[in-house]
Amino acid sequence: MSPFRASAPLTQTWEHFDVTHADGVTTVTLNRPEKLNALTFDSYADLRDLLLEIPQRGDTRVLVLRGEGRGFCSGGDVNAIIGETLAMDPADLLDFTRMTGEVVRVMRECPVPIIASIHGIAAGAGSVLALASDFRVVAESAKFAFLFTKVGLSGADMGAAYLLPRVVGLGHATKLLMLGDTIPAAEADRYGLVSELVADEELDAATTTLASRLADGPALGYAQTKALITRELDMSLSGALELEATTQALLMKSVDYAEFHAAFTGKRDPQWKGR
Repeated sequence: MSPFRASAPLTQTWEHFDVTHADGVTTVTLNRPEKLNALTFDSYADLRDLLLEIPQRGDTRVLVLRGEGRGFCSGGDVNAIIGETLAMDPADLLDFTRMTGEVVRVMRECPVPIIASIHGIAAGAGSVLALASDFRVVAESAKFAFLFTKVGLSGADMGAAYLLPRVVGLGHATKLLMLGDTIPAAEADRYGLVSELVADEELDAATTTLASRLADGPALGYAQTKALITRELDMSLSGALELEATTQALLMKSVDYAEFHAAFTGKRDPQWKGR
């Protein structure tokens, strides 16, 4: 937990999805199964605020995103969001689209690894939440759809045109974002969008195994790795090398670096402290 806390309390209850904590793993479960976990204005805002709070909490080394019921997330709710945006003025629309982008920004800047555990459909905003995660554990029957053009909007939404070419390459990203077609998990895996493809019945176990491995690992090293992966996307090689050199020099003064040496010489497993 950060030692720098002032007056604002941490949120104890989240109204627009379920949140559980166990052994360093925080699990966010989108809980509108009757709507294939479609997002609302409020669930977007809660996701943004939760992600901003996580670095201030002492209970999270890994964040898992999952969906209740038959799918991961079908995107923005057609009536609760699309219907409402038709009546909004430009200022309110810009506030909304900036908020959805803010969710992705804080996902990428959140210092803990994020795992998207995907079954059923990941469409629209749901596909971007998966894309912005660090790991995507995907059931064989899952499907992805970056379907923004299908509703008459730009395929470049919530940072998709920034992140997707960097994950799957320009050609695949152009196809996915321009056509908006639904693709099966096996095709997404061939494109490089999938971190781990598993049988449907193995999804929960595979997610738990990865989450446990990350929660038990060197959290400070993971946090800096994620930060540099994100920041170096737009840096020159010389700038990236300098940033990596500075980061490594600082981490060489960490508790975890000394712990590795002590464990190695003592012929035992490291007890990572995340400091």
